[in-house]
Amino acid sequence: MVYLLTGPEGSGKTRQMIDLANTQVKSCNGSIVFIKKSHRDTESVAFDIRTICMDDFPAIKNTDEYIGFLYGIYSSNHDIERIFIDGILRHADISMDNVPEFISRLEQLSKECEIDFYVSLSASREDVEGLIGDECSFVS
Repeated sequence: MVYLLTGPEGSGKTRQMIDLANTQVKSCNGSIVFIKKSHRDTESVAFDIRTICMDDFPAIKNTDEYIGFLYGIYSSNHDIERIFIDGILRHADISMDNVPEFISRLEQLSKECEIDFYVSLSASREDVEGLIGDECSFVS
């Protein structure tokens, strides 16, 4: 399943995502991965959550490479249950224009690998609702 956390920039989505991941790691049987753009605030993420900063992977420049990267993460650890992606519009070339296709691909990956994705997006819920499929839910 893909869960979206939407809201304007600066509305506290990163803090909410970190709190959600830190809460879920306590009851999760598998692994949790938290993907961020930069190293900022990574010390707030629980130590048993794998944190990945996309600034460390500058060669990932488009959605195909990003999806391939996610498959690579899964192939290295089949115990992953949840992946949190904070601020997706700051990763690779992902924009509001290609968010629907990207979310659709996440939904496919979620079904194939049985991973729940939590994605934060700097946009209003109304702007996103008409763009996404039925398999996607909103966190707030």
